Amino acid sequence: MSWAGPDEILLSTSLAGFLDKKLIVLLRDGRKLLGTLCSFDQFANVVLQGACERVIVGEQYCDVPLGLYVIRGENVVLIGELDREKEELPAHMTCVSEAEIRKAEKAERDARDLKGTMRKRMEFLDFD
Repeated sequence: MSWAGPDEILLSTSLAGFLDKKLIVLLRDGRKLLGTLCSFDQFANVVLQGACERVIVGEQYCDVPLGLYVIRGENVVLIGELDREKEELPAHMTCVSEAEIRKAEKAERDARDLKGTMRKRMEFLDFD
């Protein structure tokens, strides 16, 4: 039977220092969640209190409230502490409503899709 060495113990308890602190959690799908860490386990499953999703499109952003939020550890890419004294976003960013940010997201997605379809239509041209 093998026992966990000191490095493995440190890895599993490294989130303990972040309990009751405001964090940002980056997920595999690119979403950014902010909230206060309430709990975690050895699989990096985390529970955020007062969580919100920060949606950024161009120069606009919106914090969509989620409340108490459970995140499965396999979806976590990065966890970091936010400094409460520092400004979280640059001054040029504009806070907008959830409806406006969703509309901007859809416009950005449509533009990206259009660019992809235009590229597919132009594949027959060989520029090499």
